Amino acid sequence: MSNKKIQEPVITKVSELPVEQAKWVTLNRVDYIDQAGKARTWEVATRKTRGKAGVDAVAMGNILLHPSRPASTMLVIQYRPPLDAYTVEWPAGLIDAEETAEQAAVREFKEETGYDCRLLSMSPVQAADPGLSNANMQMAMVEVQLGERDEEPEQRLEDGEYIQRVVVPLSELYDRLVEYSKAERTIVAAKLFHFAAGMQFAQTQKYF
Repeated sequence: MSNKKIQEPVITKVSELPVEQAKWVTLNRVDYIDQAGKARTWEVATRKTRGKAGVDAVAMGNILLHPSRPASTMLVIQYRPPLDAYTVEWPAGLIDAEETAEQAAVREFKEETGYDCRLLSMSPVQAADPGLSNANMQMAMVEVQLGERDEEPEQRLEDGEYIQRVVVPLSELYDRLVEYSKAERTIVAAKLFHFAAGMQFAQTQKYF
């Protein structure tokens, strides 16, 4: 399914949400004793959707290989209401209740990009935003083999999803993300920028 965009998104209201009405997340208070023996508290946002995998989400770092073009990666750009901005990201999504992270990576990549992929590796479980939430995730690295005359496949988006696909040569990734970060109403996702910055650092510094 391909959803048609007819306007820019507009936030019409922001209001407090009672916890009992929340479908996806809840707010908990954690009482704990710190390293000095002092009692402390912490407010924690917790997802309600964690399934049997014990992991909330998976993101797909990806390499597109084409017979006559440089190795590239596919980025997705979508509007994120919590930021009221478009984010530049790698494809990602929540893991369904009965899925493994590996199965979710292949499924979500197909839905958001239209491409079938080959799973190359899966990271250990990672903290997504440890100061705010117990949300966790894994990073899958996947590969897509393209043919010389392959056309861009149709996405399989859910209702309400509007995802723009952008293919960027790996050699240009860092510079392109820096440019995106300067664009109005646009934010680059941290995990994607960290990857690109790590590549840039390894290529330009002399510590290795």
